[in-house]
Amino acid sequence: MQRTDHRPGGTMKILITGGTGFVGSAMAQGHVVTVIGSSGKSCRRHQALADLSCITADTTRPGPWQDAVASQDALINLAGKSVFTLWTKAAKAAILDSRIETTRNLVAAIPKGNGMVLLSASAAGYYGNGGEEEHSEAHPGGSDFLARVCREWEALAQGAEDKGARVVIMRLAVVLGKAGGALQSMRLPFQLGLGGPIGKGRQWFPWIHLADLVAAAQFLLDCESCHGPFNCSAPEAVRQIEFARTLAAQLGRPAFFPAPAPLMRLALGEFGQSLLQGQKVLPRALEEKGFVFSYPKLEQALRDLLHR
Repeated sequence: MQRTDHRPGGTMKILITGGTGFVGSAMAQGHVVTVIGSSGKSCRRHQALADLSCITADTTRPGPWQDAVASQDALINLAGKSVFTLWTKAAKAAILDSRIETTRNLVAAIPKGNGMVLLSASAAGYYGNGGEEEHSEAHPGGSDFLARVCREWEALAQGAEDKGARVVIMRLAVVLGKAGGALQSMRLPFQLGLGGPIGKGRQWFPWIHLADLVAAAQFLLDCESCHGPFNCSAPEAVRQIEFARTLAAQLGRPAFFPAPAPLMRLALGEFGQSLLQGQKVLPRALEEKGFVFSYPKLEQALRDLLHR
C-alpha cells in the first residue's frame, strides 16, 4: 500500500479499535490516529495527545463509529475483553463477542477497493496447549476455548481481503510494558518476595517487549508483501519458571512461591488450566521478512522495563 501523504513524511491515517487500552495507547503515536474507546473516561485521557481523536462507542454493535473507517489508510483491530478473569459462561461469551462482533462490524465498514491495510490482533493461544513443539505460523490451531476464539477471530478478519484490503494477523504473545499489562500485575507480588512459577513452570511462556510490538506493527504496515499470520513474540523462547526466576532476579527477590496446579484449577477453573499450558511460539515470519528485535532476550527486556 502506498501511504497517503496527509502530512509531510507520509503520515498515515489509522483507526485503532481498543485504542485506549494498554497496547493500543502505545500504538497511537507517529500518525494521524483515531482511537475507539468503550467509555468517555478512557477517551478523555487521550484527548490531549496531538494528532489523535477519540470516539466513544461499543464496537460490538453497528453504529456511527463505522463512518470513520472509509477515510483511513490502515486499521488496527485490538478490541477484546480481557481473558484474565474467571471463565463463567457469561465471561466466555463476552470474551468471544467482543472480538468477533467488533471484527465483523469493522470489516463490514471497509469500502470495496479501498486498498487499506488491516492489522488484526489474535493471540499465541491460537495454538492451544502447545506442549514441547515449536510453533511457527504454519502450524495448525488448537482445540481449546482460546484457540477456537482465535480461529473465528482470524477468519472474520481475513474476510477483508474480499474487499481488497491487505490483511495481517498479529498473534500476540504476552506483552511486557511499564504502564500496564501482565508485568504490572506481576510486579508487586514479586517485589514482596511472593512470586514464583505457575504449577511446575515447565510450560512455555511466549512474550514480547511492548516497544518491539509497536515496531513490528509499523513494520507490518509498511511491508507491502506482508499478509496473513505473524507470531508477534520474542525470538528467545523461555519456560514459565525461567520467566519467574528472571523477573525475581531483576527485582532482587527470591521466587520461592509457586502457584500449585490444583489450586489454580480450583480457584480459576478453565482459565486456571489455560495458565498451566503454554506455547513455544517463534516469530519465523517476521524474521524472514527482515524484522529485527530490539529486545530479543528476556533479561534484556526486563532490565529495560524495570530499571531504565
